Amino acid sequence: MKQHVKADALADRQGAGVREDRVGRFFGLFWSCIWLFWLLPAFAQTWRHRTEPSAWIGAAAVLAFMALHVVHFWANSAVFGPEDKDPRFTGANALRYFALIALAVIACATLGQSASATVAFVGIVAFWTMRYRYAIAVAILVAAAYLFACAHVSGWTADTGTLVGLAFGSIAVGFGRLAGQRQDALRRSRVENADLRVREERNRMARDLHDILGHSLTVITVKAELANRLIDVDLDRARAELADLETLSRSALADVRRAVEGYREISLAGELARARESLAAAGIKAELPNTVDEVPEDLREPFAWAVREAVTNAIRHSGASTCRITVSPQAVVISDDGRGMAATGSGNGLRGLRERAAAAGAVLITRSARPHGFELAMATPQVADDLPSVTMSEAS
Repeated sequence: MKQHVKADALADRQGAGVREDRVGRFFGLFWSCIWLFWLLPAFAQTWRHRTEPSAWIGAAAVLAFMALHVVHFWANSAVFGPEDKDPRFTGANALRYFALIALAVIACATLGQSASATVAFVGIVAFWTMRYRYAIAVAILVAAAYLFACAHVSGWTADTGTLVGLAFGSIAVGFGRLAGQRQDALRRSRVENADLRVREERNRMARDLHDILGHSLTVITVKAELANRLIDVDLDRARAELADLETLSRSALADVRRAVEGYREISLAGELARARESLAAAGIKAELPNTVDEVPEDLREPFAWAVREAVTNAIRHSGASTCRITVSPQAVVISDDGRGMAATGSGNGLRGLRERAAAAGAVLITRSARPHGFELAMATPQVADDLPSVTMSEAS
């Protein structure tokens, strides 16, 4: 199911990206065609000199330039899309760009300054053909070549229109790409935040289900074994244990539903009461505090999860005869006199408990009790380093 959800989310994002890319490319293509009106004076010059073959050669060069300009834009329009791919001046890209330069030279040589707009296009097109630093250098070189032609080619005059068009077009395309990059960064940030929220919710649900079912099923198993032993010895008590089993199973089901809905909360006092009952059913002596009033409100829930996890591990793994729980305003310590850390291990429960502790600004400590056994503590950083270990011989 996880794979299906992840695949569906990825497909949705990819589909949205494809739609954005298609719209952006067609919009850019439309504007690239609109700007081609700048080349119309070249055709007016062709008509005025229509008796000269060179004029028609120039017109053909301008037409080819316009067509290749559109093709070249479409091939590189992804730089304006949602992914903002960096253009590469290699292969077909370089070939098309050099062809545009050649057509611009032919048009200017045959039609004169009336075709000089092709020069501006050569500079502007560089900004979606190559990286910024190279495109800026090309635009400056094109402007210098145009000024040189105006000064040294017969019939050419100093016309600032082409230079203004080159500057304006280069700035517009450059800022258009920068805007696309920022939009892409924002989109990626939103996608990453959405993925993070999904992962956090998935981890929360997995952690809650592990803690809820791990504890409930452990107690249910212990009570079922106890009821089975009591059937031939004390039928009334066996019936009471079976009634408790029904209550526990219904409570576990309700807890699972609340966890799935995201409204799962537990109380420290309630977990201590459960611990007393669960430990008694497992034949483990419980030494518990009588009150939790001194524990701050923001620490009671994470401390409650620590009690639940430690008691569950004590019942399932430790083989302990005594379990002792102490609470203070800044720490909760659960100790047993069982087989120790080797029996407890470090599974999903402790990993989830560390996450809960970190979220509450606390620290989780696991260590051996003295002279043997296991101890789990959750404490604020202020007291974690100086938290004394319980001597279980004293607790017993």
